[in-house]
Amino acid sequence: MRVAVIDPLPMYRYGVAALFAGAGHEVDTPADSLDWARRHEHATVLLTVDTDDDWRLLTRLADTGRHAVIAVLVSPTDAGGVAAVRAGAVSVIGRSAPPEMLLRVVAGLANGQATVPLGALRLLTADPAAPDDGDRPPPEEIAWLRTLAGGSTVAALADQAGYSERAMFRLLQGLYQRLGVRTRVEALIRAHERGWLTG
Repeated sequence: MRVAVIDPLPMYRYGVAALFAGAGHEVDTPADSLDWARRHEHATVLLTVDTDDDWRLLTRLADTGRHAVIAVLVSPTDAGGVAAVRAGAVSVIGRSAPPEMLLRVVAGLANGQATVPLGALRLLTADPAAPDDGDRPPPEEIAWLRTLAGGSTVAALADQAGYSERAMFRLLQGLYQRLGVRTRVEALIRAHERGWLTG
């Protein structure tokens, strides 16, 4: 099986590549992930997802339909697992997972099996008609999420809300933390799931 390991940290990237090579896989550590994806079909991509750019890359790789993408979450949360699956990942694993688990996840894909954390699986299969609004932010923060969902930048949102850009980033990070997510993409997915972006 051909596996691409995409991670910003060379030590992690090359360590995981060596692990897979030792297990008999063909392994690449591409500098240009999208170019690599165009040149190789039906490969497995182990992609560390942490920043908004990483989430966009996950979606682009998954959208080709030519690759099985394993999302490696730096700080795994149930909401992050849900976001990764909805963005197109076929399996989700934490970055701190032991080597033998990484090998099991890749071996599972070869046998048509996916790996998704139990909490994320429960959220994915929960009844959408019965959302839990216990974590609903105040109206001002809901308005921020709606503005971001509309494509606004943080700078424009800060100007609109009357905060400095730096203060707005801090406020949004606090909101994301309370929602149990790490990135804007995850926060917007959570808000959409809860129906906060409409009405």
